[in-house]
Amino acid sequence: MNPAARSGAHTHAAARAISRLRELGHTVTEISGGSAAESSALIRTAVRLGTDALVVAGGDGTVALALPHLIGTDIPLGIIPAGTGNDFAAHLGIPELDPVRAADVISAGRTTRMDVARVERAGGEDRFYATVLASGFDSRVNDRANRMRWPRGDMRYNIAILIEFLFLAPTPYAIEVDGRRIEGPFVMASVGNTRSYGGRIPICPDADAGDGLLDVTVVRPAGRLRLLRLLPTVYRGTHVQRPEVETYRGRRIRLDAPGITAYADGDPIGALPVTVAAVPGALRVFVPGE
Repeated sequence: MNPAARSGAHTHAAARAISRLRELGHTVTEISGGSAAESSALIRTAVRLGTDALVVAGGDGTVALALPHLIGTDIPLGIIPAGTGNDFAAHLGIPELDPVRAADVISAGRTTRMDVARVERAGGEDRFYATVLASGFDSRVNDRANRMRWPRGDMRYNIAILIEFLFLAPTPYAIEVDGRRIEGPFVMASVGNTRSYGGRIPICPDADAGDGLLDVTVVRPAGRLRLLRLLPTVYRGTHVQRPEVETYRGRRIRLDAPGITAYADGDPIGALPVTVAAVPGALRVFVPGE
């Protein structure tokens, strides 16, 4: 569990899920670290000692902590959505902020295989994410939203978007999609394993976490008025039909731009350049029944 998820407002979700799983006859061991590093170490130990499943209570960032320890194993991941965004859980159809129903999904035992994305950084350790990597305007939105203490939940991202729009500026990018080079300037470039981030914002509306590919959405500068008109279409997923938006799809994506920090699953990954590769069927997850 992640006590910091949603600023601590929903830490009872883990307790309710544990109670429900025990009620259904499962043996549950609770682990909770005081930091991301400590939580990661506890997860690694739990997997090494052996477990039938690993259940995460938190948001997309907490899910991301579990990914490197489960990839390449047959241990399934269960999710109790209790974070700010919960976009991966939404992609899977897991009930949000209803820990009892989410626990029932796990107890039912239906699983499927999902792709994940691996971020390769020069001189750094590889990172994995499940939803979307943001760079440019959207990574600055993530940075601001993470600093905000009010409001909680999805509205935090909406306000951060409006504030960052006031300081919007294009950045020269060099992007490669399976060796094909695409150059900016761009306002932002996002790489999606799933379709949404930031609390159901469908930035890569056609992304499919089961196709072995990553979707790339880039926005070219087009003047503040046109970009302001673009914002509402992003929430509907129709922005990809506009001329200032370009989409690509590939197995291996490289992003390079000066002064840009990449975010994935809502957390900072590091400064560009980075290379993102699809890892097909790498993660086994619990999903609701048909």
